[in-house]
Amino acid sequence: MSMNNKQRWMGGVVLLGGGVLLAALLLKGKEEIYQTQVPTTPVANVQQKEKAAPLESVQLEPLTVDVATEKRLLEEQRRAREKAVAEQEAKAADFLRMQQQAEADAARKAAEEYAAANARRKAAQESSDNIPPELNQDDKTKAQQKTAEQKKLEQQKADAEKKLAEQKRQQNNAEAEKKAAEEKKRKAEADKKKEADRKAEADRKATEEKKRKAQEEEKRKLEADKKKEADRKAEAEKKAEADRKAAEEKKRKAQEDVKKKAEADKARDLLENGDKQWMVQVALAANEANADAVAAKLRAKGYKVTKSPTSKGIRIMVGPSKDRDSADATRKKINSDDSLGMKSAWVIDWVPLDRR
Repeated sequence: MSMNNKQRWMGGVVLLGGGVLLAALLLKGKEEIYQTQVPTTPVANVQQKEKAAPLESVQLEPLTVDVATEKRLLEEQRRAREKAVAEQEAKAADFLRMQQQAEADAARKAAEEYAAANARRKAAQESSDNIPPELNQDDKTKAQQKTAEQKKLEQQKADAEKKLAEQKRQQNNAEAEKKAAEEKKRKAEADKKKEADRKAEADRKATEEKKRKAQEEEKRKLEADKKKEADRKAEAEKKAEADRKAAEEKKRKAQEDVKKKAEADKARDLLENGDKQWMVQVALAANEANADAVAAKLRAKGYKVTKSPTSKGIRIMVGPSKDRDSADATRKKINSDDSLGMKSAWVIDWVPLDRR
């Protein structure tokens, strides 16, 4: 086998080995992605239980971990999956680059060989007149072999491209599965958030209901206290009114007692002294003005003054006294008071006009 044929075979072997290795790496990456997706989160467990018993009443199970821990675990799983996928993509890119380099080298070598063959063919054709017929036959066989090898190389290249297309398809499938996993994760997170929102709304409503009941209880207590205070005030006012009426009644009875006593004293005085009243006559004024002037002086000294008109003038008197001795003592006091200047006062038994 010539050197050119060996190079072609080596190039085909490199292409075939690179395609097989790239397919193995992609399958391994797919298995790792599947393994990272095997653990079932608590949300998936809840969804599986809901699918297993669709007719039962929905009762939410308490979460084994809090929301923050669940989010952290999901984030770590997502990062691990992304890291594994990135590594597999990097490896696939490296092998794809190596395969493309090998294809480029093989194509370059094939082009060089083709150019060399053309040159040789051209040179052989120029000297064909000096070549025996059997040598021309060998060149024809070599040309056919070279054509067959070129077709074989093109077939290998087509197979490599086919394998590369298959690898791309598998890579696209892996990306689709990754997107499906991310969509599933997003839906699970959305369901979890929805459940958390529902629980938060239920807690908020329960808190509001508790607050409303507390406010109603406080309002009822305030109304009861107000009613109790109003009743106490009404009772106090009723008691005060009763005390006031009792005091007024007591005062009225005392006034009646005083009035009855005064009437009794008056009746007794009438029985003892008749209709007489002992008065001290101080002066006899010619007119009302003079009588008022004298009466004002006497009142200024604290005496009780009575005026009585007569045919001779207006009589000015002090009294009455309970008896003649008292009236006489008052007369002496008035006569001895120099500030009054009334030296001619005398005692009379005077009867009012309405009793005459």
